[in-house]
Amino acid sequence: MIRTLIVDDDALVRLGLCDLLDDEPDITVVAQAADGKSAVAQAERHRVDVALMDVRMPGMDGIAATARLRALPEPAQVIALTTFDLDEYVYDMIAAGAAGFLLKDTDPGEIIRAIRVVAAGDAMLHPAAARRLIERYHRAARPRATAVRHRVDRLTPRETDVLRHLALGATNAEIAASLSMRESTVKAHVTRILATLDVTNRVQAALCARDAELPPPPRGGRRAR
Repeated sequence: MIRTLIVDDDALVRLGLCDLLDDEPDITVVAQAADGKSAVAQAERHRVDVALMDVRMPGMDGIAATARLRALPEPAQVIALTTFDLDEYVYDMIAAGAAGFLLKDTDPGEIIRAIRVVAAGDAMLHPAAARRLIERYHRAARPRATAVRHRVDRLTPRETDVLRHLALGATNAEIAASLSMRESTVKAHVTRILATLDVTNRVQAALCARDAELPPPPRGGRRAR
């Protein structure tokens, strides 16, 4: 069961998300919060797997709340939900540790899928938000490209293979199928990749791969083990 926290200063939005998730057999809403401070308190009180987090809220906003949630001993995965896709919100939420970023007009089925995807340790970005994030990240990180390439070069050949697929947005299951590996092995590789690249989530790792100009995996073939 995926334990979910809904954070939004609009009570109607919270109610709508609760109704959306109510019929899902593998998702349960364990708490709600109207601002970032309350969200942190609820996450400390309940075990939360995934938080649906509004970005713009009075008091503590979603960016600060996400950073606080990710710093907890048992950190929740965070999906940012907002009506805005402005660069600064996307970039700052991902930098704070969010594993997903969706616009509130996203199809309800995609929101449900995103919860399952990030709960499994993968990432989910709205396509428009992903494009904006990548563009901004490349502009900001260009002076650091050499350092990023050095970190990527420290990966083993197998970890590099996994990173190539991860950078394309592939899930652990998809990577496992492409590379003829167990999904648990992929998860272990991803953990080591994040540590080596000094990043906190898959989105940041993917951006490092693109900043380092790591080529995509070859079509229709696999690299040697």
